[in-house]
Amino acid sequence: MMQIHFEYPWAFALLAIYLICMKFCKERHDRLIFPRLKGVGSGAFKSGWISDLLKLLTALLLVIALASPFKSDKVVFERDKGYEISLILDASGSMRELNKFSIVKGIVSQFVKQRPHDKIGLTIFADFAYVAIPLTYDKKSILRLLKRIDVGVAGMQRTALYEALFLSSKLFAHSKAKEKLAILLTDGVDNTDTIPLQVAINTAKKYGIKVYVIGVGSAGDYNPQVLEMIAQETGGKFYEADSVAKLQAIYKEIDRLEKSEIKQGSFVKKHYYFYYPLGAGLLTLLLYLLYRKRSRYGI
Repeated sequence: MMQIHFEYPWAFALLAIYLICMKFCKERHDRLIFPRLKGVGSGAFKSGWISDLLKLLTALLLVIALASPFKSDKVVFERDKGYEISLILDASGSMRELNKFSIVKGIVSQFVKQRPHDKIGLTIFADFAYVAIPLTYDKKSILRLLKRIDVGVAGMQRTALYEALFLSSKLFAHSKAKEKLAILLTDGVDNTDTIPLQVAINTAKKYGIKVYVIGVGSAGDYNPQVLEMIAQETGGKFYEADSVAKLQAIYKEIDRLEKSEIKQGSFVKKHYYFYYPLGAGLLTLLLYLLYRKRSRYGI
C-alpha cells in the first residue's frame, strides 16, 4: 500500500486560518440602491453554498500542494563482494586482422555479464586513448557500447598503450575499494611516445592497481618483455593468447579471483505529487470565478 508523506506539514495550519476567517471574517459588499426603479439589481455577488464549497475546495487543494505530498522508496545495497575493474582494449588497425576485435568484444561482454557486483570502466586506445565509460555499476551501458565500437574509433595507425594505462589508472584516483584491477589487452607495441612507460606504471602503482596484461596474436606482434614488466611491477599477471580458447580461459581465470567486500548502504528516493492538487486547485478556482461572474450578472 502506497503511503503518502508531506514535505511541509505545517502548511495545513493555513487551512485552519482560512476556516476561521470563513466563520468570523464577513465579506463586505458595496451596493447602490434605487428604491423606485424596478428591475435594477444591486450588482452585488450573493454568496451561496456552491461558492463556499468551491472556495473551500480551492483552499484545501492549494494547501495540500503547498505541503508537497510525496512517496518515498528506500533502496538498499545488499552486502556483497566485488572488484573495481578497468577494461583497457586495443582498437588499433591491427585488431581488425582475423576478426580479433569482434572476438575480444564478445569475450569481454561475457566477462562483464558475469561480474554483476563489480564497478567496471572501459578505456579504448589506438592513435590516442580515451575513457569510454568511467567506473560504474551500469553494465547495460557498457554492453551497449561494446556492441557499437569498432576498430578505427580512436584511429588506425598507432598504439597509445602507455597513455591508455595512464588514463585508466586515473579512474581510481578517488577509489576506496580494496581490490582494484586493470585488464589491458593489446596486439601491438606503444609507438606514440605520449606517456613514458615508467610514468604509466608508477601511476597504476600509486593507486594500488593490479594490471593483468593480455597479449593477443603471435609473440612477434607485441613486446612480451614490456607487457610482463607492467604486470610484475603492479602485482598483476601477464598472459599470452594466440587462440580464442586461450583468451576465454584467461578471462575465466581472472573471473575466479577472490572478491573484496562492499559495505551495505541505502538511499531514499522520493516521488513528488504536488502537481496533482495544484492543478485541481487551479481548476476549482477557475470554476469559482466563473460561478461568481454568472451570479453577479445573472448570466
